[in-house]
Amino acid sequence: MLARFAGVGVANTLIDVGLFMLLHDRLGILAANFVSTVAGMTFSFVVNGLFTFRAQRLTLRHAVLFLATNGLTLWVLQPLVIHALLALAPGGDDAGDLLVLVVKVAAIGVSFVLNFVAYRWVVWPAVGQDEPVTDGGTISSDPRP
Repeated sequence: MLARFAGVGVANTLIDVGLFMLLHDRLGILAANFVSTVAGMTFSFVVNGLFTFRAQRLTLRHAVLFLATNGLTLWVLQPLVIHALLALAPGGDDAGDLLVLVVKVAAIGVSFVLNFVAYRWVVWPAVGQDEPVTDGGTISSDPRP
């Protein structure tokens, strides 16, 4: 499950970082981060729900919990991490694109950890869990790999 989450995370990160880097000079950090995370979040909700956590269908409850989790990690925590790291860096908020990219990736790393925990135990807590068997292996009623 963690490998699937990481794979989806790579694709999601490419969407997020690509849009953020394209837009941050024109829109500013907050607006660019909002636009890029909404695009990534939409992708992430569908693919993580159906592929990573193996939900049979995506429900309104899933969407609300997912949005609450991401609202906190992507729209509150990520900008705070970005601004804090830029404030600590030489050049501060007038940093070049490379530093902004590094700081954005670091903020994504923080979100990655918190999102996995929330998705696994809050958003999709019982979906796709394998049942232990006595021989030490696991069995699953889900035929998907």
